[in-house]
Amino acid sequence: MGAQSAGPLVVGVDSSTQSTKTLVVDAETGEVLARGQAPHTVSGGAGKESDPRQWWRALGEALTQCGPAARQASAVSVAGQQHGLVTLDAAGEPVRPALLWNDVRPARESARLIAEGGGPKVWAERIGSVPGPAFTVAKWAWLRTHEPAAAAATAAVRLPHDYLVQRLTGQAVTDRGDASGTGWWATATGAYDTEVLDRVGLAPTMLPRVALPGEAAGTVRTDELPLPHGALVAAGTGDNMAAALGLGLRPGQPVLSLGTSGTAYAVTTRRPADPTGTVAGFADARGDWLPLACTLNCTLAVDRVAALLGRDREAVEPGGSAVLLPFLDGERTPNLPHATGLLHGLRHDTTAGQLLQAAYDGAVFALLRALDRLPGVDTAPGAPLLLIGGGARGHAWRETVRRLSGRPVVVPEADELVALGAAAQAAGLLLGEDPAAVARRWGTARGAEYPARERDGGAWERLAATLTDGAALWGD
Repeated sequence: MGAQSAGPLVVGVDSSTQSTKTLVVDAETGEVLARGQAPHTVSGGAGKESDPRQWWRALGEALTQCGPAARQASAVSVAGQQHGLVTLDAAGEPVRPALLWNDVRPARESARLIAEGGGPKVWAERIGSVPGPAFTVAKWAWLRTHEPAAAAATAAVRLPHDYLVQRLTGQAVTDRGDASGTGWWATATGAYDTEVLDRVGLAPTMLPRVALPGEAAGTVRTDELPLPHGALVAAGTGDNMAAALGLGLRPGQPVLSLGTSGTAYAVTTRRPADPTGTVAGFADARGDWLPLACTLNCTLAVDRVAALLGRDREAVEPGGSAVLLPFLDGERTPNLPHATGLLHGLRHDTTAGQLLQAAYDGAVFALLRALDRLPGVDTAPGAPLLLIGGGARGHAWRETVRRLSGRPVVVPEADELVALGAAAQAAGLLLGEDPAAVARRWGTARGAEYPARERDGGAWERLAATLTDGAALWGD
């Protein structure tokens, strides 16, 4: 474990779609003393499902990789993938594999629920978000329709992180952040919405208690994991909320996450309610709000264009008039589900490097447009964009963000921000501190700083015009 730690140790867990990652962290300094990782499997085909029991096994494997440090932890917190539907029987065993956030089979149920609930505006004002197919309420409605026997056998419904917390503590507990992605927890009241629950045939007694920010879920009551019996267990939260904690975000500080999909979010003190459904009005893990917008096409789409051109992903060239909207999977923000990749403005002298740069421009343009829709970001117009995710360390991604945004950029050195955020939540619980302040003390958002450069208004206008024409072409 190296040198003796300055303070007590905490464990942060990131249980994502593909793997479980664990960090053992010094609660005072933020030094990562040990880490582990174990994979998950996800079903192929139309549905995206995972057996929740493998998350538990992966948590044990990842903690074992941490060695003796994990057994010295005083507190633990679990952050998990949002929206997943975990159905448990009366004995607490999974009725069937969990439906994951990226399972789009509930699209029809989503549309029906939105209509039956009074339309998008009513949902946004009441629940805080318009429940798309990703939301847990749509997945439960799908299960009732397509697998009524499984729904009837369900005695308890949990989110992925709730399931792990319950196995750790024996307590049915969730937090407001993850609960705000279900579609049945209302940000307007801070409670489960009984009208929504009645509509989908779900009893409130089947759901976990929603802990207050800073409240413990319980203590470790299992001997199956290499954790100290009796260690404090925080309420945990969703992965996006944990990443916000991991960065120690202050209100109005915008984040762009560049991954397979792109995400734009910021903490705000004003409750969001976007009737278009573009911005999900999530709660954060502290008592504020985390409005979030997501694009489908980011690093994977640009890498696909690079592969088609036979170029390295960094082999971009400036100039040219070509515009490329890389909406290879349709697009969520803007809401263009029938969109395809669109190339416009090709000339004899257009180079392959310029085409690749155009793909970057199209992906970043969609993400910055999503950022513009977030409430509260305009309160800190000079704040740098925090660039995180797999693409954040790419030169072409960073420079495209700078050129199209006209804002300064910071690329934090810290990685594993979801697990770090969970560790900060555990440390905050243990020390009686605000977890975001803990993360700021740890310096998690420190990194390379890049000043603002002149915004490329010409490229932005070409992109906006092509998007307008494309929407008409796609019929969206």
